[in-house]
Amino acid sequence: MRGGARLWRAPAKVNLTLHILGRDDGGWHDLDSIVAFAGVSDWLRFEPGDGFSLTIDGPGAAEAGGGADNLVLKAARALATRVPGLCGGRFHLTKNIPVSAGLGGGSSDAAAALRALSDANGLALGDERVRAAAIATGSDGLVCLDPRARLMRGRGERVGPPLLWPPVFALLVNPGVSVPTPAVFAGLGLARGETRGAPTPPPAGQECESILAALAAGRNDMEPAARALAPEIGEVLAALAGMPGARVARMSGSGATCFALFDDRRAAARAARVMAREKPGWWVRATALR
Repeated sequence: MRGGARLWRAPAKVNLTLHILGRDDGGWHDLDSIVAFAGVSDWLRFEPGDGFSLTIDGPGAAEAGGGADNLVLKAARALATRVPGLCGGRFHLTKNIPVSAGLGGGSSDAAAALRALSDANGLALGDERVRAAAIATGSDGLVCLDPRARLMRGRGERVGPPLLWPPVFALLVNPGVSVPTPAVFAGLGLARGETRGAPTPPPAGQECESILAALAAGRNDMEPAARALAPEIGEVLAALAGMPGARVARMSGSGATCFALFDDRRAAARAARVMAREKPGWWVRATALR
């Protein structure tokens, strides 16, 4: 066992693109997504000890739920079953990321728990037992384990190397509605065994202009189904697209959070001020994606 209490960052995940390439015979959808991580974060405090426990505070504490189904505890149990004698401990989560919002907050919290446990037990993040525990927590578990921009494919079990990009400046907006991911997948209407196309390569260049141009050519295939369930998403996208300097306006994950991309930090910050003033009931954050 190593060290005492430490604080671990759990950043919001943003699907800059999300292409659905098909559905396999087992019913799983084949994803092809460029993922990046925001400056907006949950925070997980971990203190080594016996067993596992979790307490939660923060704006999203009530929605996150502190019971056995919380992904922090699910990830801890998944690793404990794979590492006999694993040192446990006490987790305290400060929940800032909206819940069920397409930002992978629960998966990022789970990945932070795995980083904390790996550090306390002298395990490398590349250890196959740690990776397997991340995959067991959900489709975003593995990509959140080392939160840097990269490609994610399949059911989330295949992640590429980090994309060596400069920061991409964004405005994140959530209208305060939850969209159930299974319902969005069902709304895609893909039959088992159906395919839609081939994977797309990431942007070839590393300059901001080439990255933004390539991302603008992408899409989120879950957007139409999510908009049918939550028409507010369309309102958010229209508002983002109308912001001065917005280069891309798109939904993240299965929604309802959407984002706009800008050339620089100042443009994103100006858009955030305008949006917060015009839509005071919406969750609005300007951030850098990395």
